[in-house]
Amino acid sequence: MPFAEGEMFEFLDESYIRSDFLETFDFDSPQQLIITETREFSAVCPFSGLPDYAYLKIEYFPEGGKCVELKSLKYYITSFRNVGIYQEAATKRIYDDLRQLLNTFRLRITTVYNTRGGFDTTCIEGRLDN
Repeated sequence: MPFAEGEMFEFLDESYIRSDFLETFDFDSPQQLIITETREFSAVCPFSGLPDYAYLKIEYFPEGGKCVELKSLKYYITSFRNVGIYQEAATKRIYDDLRQLLNTFRLRITTVYNTRGGFDTTCIEGRLDN
């Protein structure tokens, strides 16, 4: 029997996601589409304890008169790194936090996870149309 069989890494709960890191700056251009992308998103699968890695795409229209400040976004995204959260829930959590921060409904979050067990998973939360 392999030594790793049945092993599980420890991880943190969702209370460690730091939405309080998020900051904005004022921006008056509600019809400008803003797209922010990274290939550096990671969290932990709460079923296996193994890391999940994903490409993250944030698209929004700043109808609320605000843009997310990128350094604060990086810290926020990094706070997911050791948190056990399902892929679908992580996508929804990012959407919910940014939706509240930016005060816009024209927001779409897309996560494209690295292949796990032969499956590719893409999660999309939100929409850009009115």
